[in-house]
Amino acid sequence: MNAKPTAAPLLIALALILSAPTVGQQSQAPQPPDTSAKIEVAVNSVIIPVVVRDGKGRAVGTLQKENFQVFDNNREQAISGFSVQKRAAAAQAQGSAKTSPVHPEIPSQPTQSGAAPTRYIVFLFDDMHLEPSDLQQTQKVASKMISSSLSDSDLALVLSFSGANSGFTHDHAKLLDAIGSLKTQSLYRHSGHECPDVSYYQGSLILNQHNDSVFERAVQEAMGCAHTDLRSVAEGMATQAARRAVEIGDQDVHVTLDFMKSLVRKMATLPGQRTVILVSSGFLTVSPEAILEESQILDASADASVTISALDARGLYSAQLDASEQGAVTVKDLQTGEKAQYYRDTMTQGENVMSSLADGTGGTYFHNSNDLEGGFQKLAEVPEYIYMLEISLEKVKLDGSYHRLRVKVNQSGLTLQARREYFAPKKEKK
Repeated sequence: MNAKPTAAPLLIALALILSAPTVGQQSQAPQPPDTSAKIEVAVNSVIIPVVVRDGKGRAVGTLQKENFQVFDNNREQAISGFSVQKRAAAAQAQGSAKTSPVHPEIPSQPTQSGAAPTRYIVFLFDDMHLEPSDLQQTQKVASKMISSSLSDSDLALVLSFSGANSGFTHDHAKLLDAIGSLKTQSLYRHSGHECPDVSYYQGSLILNQHNDSVFERAVQEAMGCAHTDLRSVAEGMATQAARRAVEIGDQDVHVTLDFMKSLVRKMATLPGQRTVILVSSGFLTVSPEAILEESQILDASADASVTISALDARGLYSAQLDASEQGAVTVKDLQTGEKAQYYRDTMTQGENVMSSLADGTGGTYFHNSNDLEGGFQKLAEVPEYIYMLEISLEKVKLDGSYHRLRVKVNQSGLTLQARREYFAPKKEKK
């Protein structure tokens, strides 16, 4: 396991975003009005974005408040606020690859049609967690997509957690250069070659859930790889390995989610439609602190009218260990498949944060498919209608507790996606 990392590379990348001038500072052209209703997230309420689709996958925008039910920890709650945001998708680019002009990082002139930009898209590449092969594949697909899915009224930004930044631009060449320069980073990665080899997921099971069987496996592995018969020594090695894994894993997730939260808040200053497309293989959010930070991103997205969509860069992935990932596999592992099961659980649970962010902001989660090009095309579009449901927290105990949300619609033939959870704010001490 690497030494405790710092957040410096991610903070540098974020500073580039925060220091970028807004369009209003660069252009005197009148800005189009933001047609979406502004949602102010109050501390005594929770905003729940909901997308409803018909049997053909089209967003439905004709429902009323009485068509919805909201359940907080399985108890129905009154809907205290209701609005419908219309986020009409920008027209698809027609031959845009042939007419792409060269623009500065933030355009100082209106687009060719004479209108200010109407859509801002951030392509956020998770180079902290993507495997090299997955990154290479998404680089190829994203490069094709840039030329076919961005219209002349779009401003796009290629960004990575480690510092790649194209600046908001119309210039396809600048976006392609930024995509081509991406490289995987190893700051927080699990090496897989320690004694014993304890992953973040296993470490969390040992320390946070006190899982005796997982701890015993780590002890047995320590006795084997350290060539010792002293159980007390092996137990100490297993405990220390679990602590290191959890410390670095928690830091990884905290910095990643904090970066996303700050990015979403910064995007609130942009006019028009705002979309983040997260390209990742997923990462674990197993601690209460991580789940809280994820909930804060959803709050910030509702406040800023930002849609987050996600693409699982693994495509149709295999949850089986390959030779490079097996590490110190014992005879017992081969018989029981414990190590393989931990690996499968890690990969499956790593998807949760992507699907939760997409569902909780009205975005799309594209996964379990090798059609990554088609996935990019879908993620660049946002649903035409997003319902904003508000529930009051006046009768909720303000203790920082976790609450599970469920939304139902009373018309048949419709499917919906909605925010799944929130944390009750803690009452401020006087």
